[in-house]
Amino acid sequence: MASSASVSPAAASHHRLLLPCSPRRLPRPRPRPRPRLLRSARPRLVACHADTLLPSSSPAAAAAAACASTASANGFSDWLREHGLPPGKVAILDRPVPCFREGKDLPLHYVAAGQDLEAGDVAFEVPMSLVVTLERVLGDESVAELLTTNKLSELACLALYLMYEKKQGQDSFWYPYIKELDRQRGRGQLAVESPLLWTESELNYLKGSPIKDEVVARDEGIRREYNELDTLWFMAGSLFQQYPFDIPTEAFPFEIFKQAFVAVQSCVVHLQKVSLARRFALVPLGPPLLTYKSNCKAMLTAVGDSVRLVVDRPYKAGEPIIVWCGPQPNSRLLLNYGFIDEDNPYDRIVIEASLNIEDPQFQEKRMVAQRNGKLAIQNFHVCVGKEKETIAEMLPYLRLGYISDPDEMQSILSSEGDTCPVSPCTERAVLDQLVGYLESRLADYPTTLDEDDAMLADGNLEPKKEVATRLVRLEKKLLHGCLQAANEFINDLPDHTVSPCPAPFAPELK
Repeated sequence: MASSASVSPAAASHHRLLLPCSPRRLPRPRPRPRPRLLRSARPRLVACHADTLLPSSSPAAAAAAACASTASANGFSDWLREHGLPPGKVAILDRPVPCFREGKDLPLHYVAAGQDLEAGDVAFEVPMSLVVTLERVLGDESVAELLTTNKLSELACLALYLMYEKKQGQDSFWYPYIKELDRQRGRGQLAVESPLLWTESELNYLKGSPIKDEVVARDEGIRREYNELDTLWFMAGSLFQQYPFDIPTEAFPFEIFKQAFVAVQSCVVHLQKVSLARRFALVPLGPPLLTYKSNCKAMLTAVGDSVRLVVDRPYKAGEPIIVWCGPQPNSRLLLNYGFIDEDNPYDRIVIEASLNIEDPQFQEKRMVAQRNGKLAIQNFHVCVGKEKETIAEMLPYLRLGYISDPDEMQSILSSEGDTCPVSPCTERAVLDQLVGYLESRLADYPTTLDEDDAMLADGNLEPKKEVATRLVRLEKKLLHGCLQAANEFINDLPDHTVSPCPAPFAPELK
């Protein structure tokens, strides 16, 4: 039975796991004698040119680094083939990155078509023996027991496992794969890490964006998981007895764990319709080597004891292989994978509206909101091209907050459907509040849309600032669309001389 894989959202949004206390050894694949496999006669398309790196202080060093990059790609490819990877139709190529570390950044690797492909072709198929899952780490029989707890996420378990494996160096079966993940450093296709690893000054690139608060919340969640690692060790010490190292928080400082967690987060895929033990998977040749796109249909698919990628479009040899990254807004793509998609049909921002709990008629208003599918604290999602529809959806909810007459409230309670316009002054007050909120939110950004466009057109932004500028620019475009829609509703009012009604218990917007 086949199953599809979508990119996993934040770890906190999934079931959270704790290792069992039953004494058993952590199964880890042991190095096997390397069989001599027949290799394809097709030459590998792995770049080894000095110009794959941007100019550095030493051209000779750049050339050496580029060839070291090829050796790394070859070693990773050899390891995959020698441990059961069937012949495929892809190659590992170099993607140059801006060298902001005195020329020490190697090119990123990416999976490209090794030959011309047609839609429906199988690009590659990775055996489950080369895929890291909780089944691999814990054994399938343990998973049901794990799901009864609420301590560690699957991502934390996978990160801890790989950290201990990394400490074993070349003795680890996973050494070539871990080396490849280290090389990528959790960077996405724009050569940018998740904002979880940015400095405070770099996070200021995102000033005005709600993603700054999301970074803080996600960081706190990772720290909570880190603080549970010793509990994991003491409850299931026998699982780690093969590792002659200290307990987790002594072996790994928090920053090291966070880097590992973010790296795993950037490359984990969420397999569908598989056992719980296989649900989260780290797939060699999968992300971050694959290129994400929001409007792509190709997905990693579990078929029996392998994970397969069937392409959804034709490719010329050397073109990056594209896969779907799931229905995620750009803020989530940046937080999880370090990139944004300008053509993302799932992009959105959130406007939170809430009824005033100090309102004497709060309970009645809450009942009306619930009857119409809304909550006392309601998130409204503003999607690309749907700004006016979202504003129209918000208006009945906001009108509730402006009703103060008990007789009007009783009339609304006895009626069906959304709250219709009550009076011209109330309607003007609702729209004025909405316009004021949108203008205030836009003012929180230190730059305007025109200034963002000018910076991006200049082409000299460093990668993190560029991706941050692109994100806040898209957020501002959505807010401007909402502002335009609200002003259009004001222009449609029959009488523009009416003053807005006062509202001591107006809803809160944030």
